[in-house]
Amino acid sequence: MTAPPLVETALPEDASRGRRSRPVGSHGRREAAVSYGVLTVVSAVLSAPFVFMVSIALSSDVTVQKAAFTLLPREFHLDNFVRVLGSDADMARWILNSLVIVTFACLGQMFVSAMVAYAFARLRAPGRSALFVVLLSTMMVPMEVTIIPQFVLFRGLGWIDTLLPLIVPNLFGGAYNIFLMRQFITRIPRELDEAAQVDGLGHFGIFARIVLPLMRPVIVAVGVFSFSASWGSFFGPLIYLNTESKYPLALGVQFLSGTSTNAQTPPYNLVMVGALFLTLPMVAVYFFSQKHIYEVNLGAGSAGIR
Repeated sequence: MTAPPLVETALPEDASRGRRSRPVGSHGRREAAVSYGVLTVVSAVLSAPFVFMVSIALSSDVTVQKAAFTLLPREFHLDNFVRVLGSDADMARWILNSLVIVTFACLGQMFVSAMVAYAFARLRAPGRSALFVVLLSTMMVPMEVTIIPQFVLFRGLGWIDTLLPLIVPNLFGGAYNIFLMRQFITRIPRELDEAAQVDGLGHFGIFARIVLPLMRPVIVAVGVFSFSASWGSFFGPLIYLNTESKYPLALGVQFLSGTSTNAQTPPYNLVMVGALFLTLPMVAVYFFSQKHIYEVNLGAGSAGIR
């Protein structure tokens, strides 16, 4: 006699799939809920200083004299934003000075560093590797070591109490930015250069027409780093500038916090307005450029040719 065939007692595929997916789905939803809850709490804690800054910026002078500040705004004196741009402070001039410094710093760091990085990545010259090592070694020199020789140099050039010490050094690029761009360029296929050379392009044409457009993610990243460093720069202007009208915004806000009203209280509402002017542009620049910053790592050198 033959044995009876085995009878499969498994549930239907759809039913078994449904039973298995429910616990997984509910577990995933619980994890997502916990994650969002934790992120919400952390975001609220980290944003509390910014909310407090906005609350002080919208406060009246009476509230400032009494120091009756609250975390959430109770007053909405939007005229404080007009006052700091008028006679109560020279903040409009400070913002203009910062814009001048930031513009030259970003242009110099982005394009000069890109050209130097292209030379290190593509050109062949005796001593290129040794020179690149010297460039990288400058990143290990603390700023405190060079600040006195730089001050003596700029004083000899007659640049003290001008914006030139804050502008000219950035026009020659930076070691870290050159290194970052050089590493990006080395990942761009050399076949593109060879094809361009067949079409008659020289090194500058290859850099301007082929390599530079593909470097957009790293150029944007360097621009963001340069903007952040120059817009909130405080130490350099504090050393080289003496005239109030030549201050950038960061130094101007510090100067404003040192003044006092009739009650011997600094105008903290105006100071916080200046702090908002310092904070919001950097947040906006990062928000609109974060996609390109991520592409520096995600796409390596081929991010622009996919």
